[in-house]
Amino acid sequence: MYKNILVPISFDDDCDAAGAQEIARVLAGKNAQITLLHVMEQIPAYAVSRMPVGYVQEARIAIDDELEKMKAGKADVSAAIIEGHSGRSILDWADKNQVDCIVIASHRPGASDLILGSTAARVVRHANCSVHVVR
Repeated sequence: MYKNILVPISFDDDCDAAGAQEIARVLAGKNAQITLLHVMEQIPAYAVSRMPVGYVQEARIAIDDELEKMKAGKADVSAAIIEGHSGRSILDWADKNQVDCIVIASHRPGASDLILGSTAARVVRHANCSVHVVR
């Protein structure tokens, strides 16, 4: 069983965040810590100027509220929000925090994933720990 589990959370409609959390609980050993992590992708400068004032701050508050709801009443669950490129940031966070398992939800791949690769695929290919993909 794992001791330090990372569950990246995407708020996309086709990602099963609840399923990933359930799997993390099953894989968690005694006294394990589960961290819900959301990566806020950086908005390109040309797009930021077209967004309403305070949009990024309001989005961060809304994401934080959702993560708080997800971890409510679970002493072994914490949450974090970071900024950056999702695939690389998840891997960096996992290495920095000595994660021994990543449980990540994945959507059904489409044509764009063949060119760009999905976040889950990047994590699977480059993680230094076990990765469980929930589909």
